[in-house]
Amino acid sequence: MATLSLNNPARTKSTTLNSHKPISKITSFTKPTKVLFNFSAKAPPKLHHFRPNSSVSESSVSVPKEAEVESDDFEDDPTQELCYLDPETDPESITEWELDFCSRPILDIRGKKLWELVVCDDSLSLQYTKYFPNNLINSITLKEAIETISEELGVPIPEKIRFFRSQMQTIITKACKELSIKPIASKRCISLLLWLDERYETVYTKHPGFQKGSKPLLALDNPFPMELPENLVGEKWAFVQLPFSAVREEVSSLETKFVFGASLDLDLLGIEVDEKTLIPGLAVATSRAKPLAAWMNGLEVCSIEADTARGSLILSVGISTCYIYASYKKTPVTTTEAEAWEAAKKACGGLHFLAIQEDLDSEDCVGFWLLLDLPPPPV
Repeated sequence: MATLSLNNPARTKSTTLNSHKPISKITSFTKPTKVLFNFSAKAPPKLHHFRPNSSVSESSVSVPKEAEVESDDFEDDPTQELCYLDPETDPESITEWELDFCSRPILDIRGKKLWELVVCDDSLSLQYTKYFPNNLINSITLKEAIETISEELGVPIPEKIRFFRSQMQTIITKACKELSIKPIASKRCISLLLWLDERYETVYTKHPGFQKGSKPLLALDNPFPMELPENLVGEKWAFVQLPFSAVREEVSSLETKFVFGASLDLDLLGIEVDEKTLIPGLAVATSRAKPLAAWMNGLEVCSIEADTARGSLILSVGISTCYIYASYKKTPVTTTEAEAWEAAKKACGGLHFLAIQEDLDSEDCVGFWLLLDLPPPPV
């Protein structure tokens, strides 16, 4: 089967993608400028949207019954649940949710791990958390919780729910299908993953039942890369880069030009980066660009990694699938360029992109995916 291969070095160095430039021409990558991320979940108003955990069984939370929370400290109480909808958001506009249903590094008074349901949308206009004892973890519980969220916040049952844990796929899929929701297994739950990371520091570690050093019960998969399906194979590729300002333009064109792809909420991520900062990416060219982009559009593309040990590029999609997206002959030159690309990606906080074109010299993209490397959540 044919696979993507490295272009002739002279050809690769001379090609451009709009204002992209091959990494080998950029000397500043030896000292990359670090990009800062200041993600912070929207803080709901005090008291109005938070509420005590009145529906969880007494044995599920390690807090004495007589313990009461002063109103000034209510927002910071790690045992409380969250039920919030941004008052400026149209409830009918929230049609896709991101969901995690997993144990936390917290023991209840029975000495059993406490589970938690965390739900949000990609803009964090919707935020919902609820603790559960470990003997209530099933599709029925989840189905009822989804219905409760809809009722309490006045939002419609979502059309799609994304989740990133393969171990919970059966329960989540069954609950979703009973409500005619499309379940999507995907690591593109960026808002949810960042929120979980924040909750670990601000909520879980401060919970009276927190167990320091406890490892996640449902660790994320680390799949071995497979051969790329024939329908995803391109003809040429090149390491490229775009100024951050141009990346914003490409993202905005996803809707206006009806190209294939996916964006990220850059404002929510709180990226502190100069408009001229160069963002690394991968350009793939093929005469069948539209069919290729259409196939890629259904894969939940998550990230691309340059594996210098194997001399290949690894494409991660969904939650547990990796493909050998491209291969190249290992030489000092190609290894240096791949390492520079990874260094540039790291300097940008993991931000990178995939562009699909009909020709590497073209100024237009048929498909554009904005991607972000994220470490697995601590829970």
